[in-house]
Amino acid sequence: MASTITRQPDVPPAAEPSAGAGAGGPVDTSAVQRIAAFSDGDAGGNPAGVWIGAALPPAAEMQRLAHAVGYSETAFAARQGDSWRVRYFSPESEVPFCGHATIALGAALAAREGDGVFPLALNNASITVEGRREGARTAAALQSPPTWSRPADSGLVDTALALFGYTAADLDPRIPPALAHAGADHVVLALASRAALAAMRYDLDAGRRLMNAHGLTTIVLAVAESAQLFHTRNPFASGGVYEDPATGAGTAALAGYLRDLGWPHGGAIDVVQGEDMGMRSRLHAAMGPQAGSSIRVSGTARPLAEATPA
Repeated sequence: MASTITRQPDVPPAAEPSAGAGAGGPVDTSAVQRIAAFSDGDAGGNPAGVWIGAALPPAAEMQRLAHAVGYSETAFAARQGDSWRVRYFSPESEVPFCGHATIALGAALAAREGDGVFPLALNNASITVEGRREGARTAAALQSPPTWSRPADSGLVDTALALFGYTAADLDPRIPPALAHAGADHVVLALASRAALAAMRYDLDAGRRLMNAHGLTTIVLAVAESAQLFHTRNPFASGGVYEDPATGAGTAALAGYLRDLGWPHGGAIDVVQGEDMGMRSRLHAAMGPQAGSSIRVSGTARPLAEATPA
């Protein structure tokens, strides 16, 4: 299987055919828009593919397109009544929800349909994304699926810590390890120091096995600089991606967990992600007081250069 580890956001990825998702010859990716979501001004952000058409292609074709594009996710959207039917594919698998690809989709829909709020029908939830154009960039915000969190099993925590070479001494005792959900399942590990976060390393295949065995989409590694400012990293081995520079679904899950925990968030947190990859990204998550309610995750999106068809 292909492994997308680190790509510069303005360099379109090349197709990487292999047995499975990429098999079957060259794939025409010219219909896929390339947009960096949660950008830091005119730089950074997480590149996503966005495909919009009259009807969704077969799942196998969407998987081949996502594999050929090579970004951590590509969103596929087609109008369905008064909403848009959306599915998300990483280079290796379908995922139930992807925040940064939803923000990219919001930017693409605003450019196509005009500024507004767009209802989205996902595989397992109904959400919205808002897009408002601001020159070359678009301000976008999503409302996540409902959230929940619970303490993580000690065996899973031990295995996850060992994956990264961490020990229990590296954890922030104020934010215990947890399973958190906001459309997809994540393990949240809060670290006690920024240096420990910067030192994150792991084996991609081992990470893939761990995440797939426990039904995890990603692992959220977080450091609280203050009550309302977090630095995060987000290994995404389950999708064949070493690390994402901006993760809306993981940020929503983290925010929902902090609300459940009684963390003094004051109604919102800011997240800086991708800094250690040289792709600094900024995310804002706002949460109401009701347990389980959705999280509003917002940021800006910027267009990337179009790729030559594969």
